[in-house]
Amino acid sequence: MATPSHRRSLRTRRSIVVTAASVVAGVGAGFLVLNANAAGTSVDLAHQTLAAKDGWASSGAGTTGGAKADAAHTFTVSTRAQLVKALGSASDTTPRIVRIKGTIDANTDDSGKKLSCATYSAGTGYALAAYLKAFDPATYGTSKLPSGKQETARAAAQAKQAKNIVFRVPANTTVVGVPGTHAGITGGTLQIQSVDNVIVRNLTFAATQDCFPQWDPTDGDSGNWNSQYDAVTLRGATHVWADHNTFTDAPGLDTADPTYYGRQYQIHDGDLDITKGSDLVTVERNQFTNHDKTMLIGASDSDSVGKLRVSIHHNVWKGIVQRAPLARIGQIHLYNNFYDTTGLNGYVLQYSVNSRAKAQVVAEDNYWRTPAGQKTSKLFSGDGTGSIAGGGNLVNGTATDLVAAYNAAHSKKLKTTVNWTPTLTAGLETSAKNLPTELATTTGAGVLN
Repeated sequence: MATPSHRRSLRTRRSIVVTAASVVAGVGAGFLVLNANAAGTSVDLAHQTLAAKDGWASSGAGTTGGAKADAAHTFTVSTRAQLVKALGSASDTTPRIVRIKGTIDANTDDSGKKLSCATYSAGTGYALAAYLKAFDPATYGTSKLPSGKQETARAAAQAKQAKNIVFRVPANTTVVGVPGTHAGITGGTLQIQSVDNVIVRNLTFAATQDCFPQWDPTDGDSGNWNSQYDAVTLRGATHVWADHNTFTDAPGLDTADPTYYGRQYQIHDGDLDITKGSDLVTVERNQFTNHDKTMLIGASDSDSVGKLRVSIHHNVWKGIVQRAPLARIGQIHLYNNFYDTTGLNGYVLQYSVNSRAKAQVVAEDNYWRTPAGQKTSKLFSGDGTGSIAGGGNLVNGTATDLVAAYNAAHSKKLKTTVNWTPTLTAGLETSAKNLPTELATTTGAGVLN
């Protein structure tokens, strides 16, 4: 078997702080504490800010996104062109709120016309058949990356697609789905790069696809096709809160992808990747489903030491192959998540959590549902340098030492101690037993109103 690639290729009661001005017209500065999920309570999702002590993103000044946006910087959008205009310049730090109403197809032009992979490759000289002929390992070899006319053309076509589907989010921004509208982005990617204070919530990210994956014969034992474009990508971003989103490959599942050079022609990259020194991130109450390489924390073993601090809690992972997450270097708190590792639509588990490159993971009070015959030793993974501490994790309702199970079956052992103690733990439930039922109806896009 080929070596897998590790490259970057409601709770029912929760206090939320919003500006009083967003609730009572004419009232000056100040704050009002609302219970976001209490029965009969309706609040403005766009003005909610991350609660105190709710994970790493609450550290320091916390995460407020665009809560202070004025009327001139508050937008409701329903097309790709409107979204681009509302986001404005990635260097503009003026607080802004972008409400997405309905589903935006990123692969459209400014008039709304549908664009295809052929549209992006037109005029570049790229052709898949020619690319496959040029870099066939039998003639090109397996020791170097592709270079030459077809690789240059492939990169040019990929750049054309990126120009259309990558949405750059500026600092102090909230991007939120309008309740009841099936809000989301299809085929696109939110890029949160070198900015601070961003909130992304109540959105479905579907079918983010790279038309032009690159062949890398040096990746793994047998080479790999590597794509660009995460649904949401953080690069050097700080204070980011991702809440109540849904991530899925559907309708473009991996089972529909062809095989070239004996390897899957992978058109999907990550769902939510946190790399390049990103820091102070909270990922909560999302659903991740029908995906392979789901969440990467740290792009390489030389990513930024002292950063990559991420809290991941109350999420559902179902039909996920790997990277839930794969963590490098940072301090990651993983609690009260529900993993259903039953194979789904061709997505079959390799592992759930991977700690490598001296990552310091605390995994506590999570719940795994596994099918008959699946080995508990497959739930964790590592390279012999990463740590996973914590306890209270359940497998099919039974308390299980997942690190011990992994270490008993592998020569490269996970370490069992970490160099930090989580303190930003709002909402931590000390028992995982009810998570499968609780999180079924309180996670993902569409449950907030």
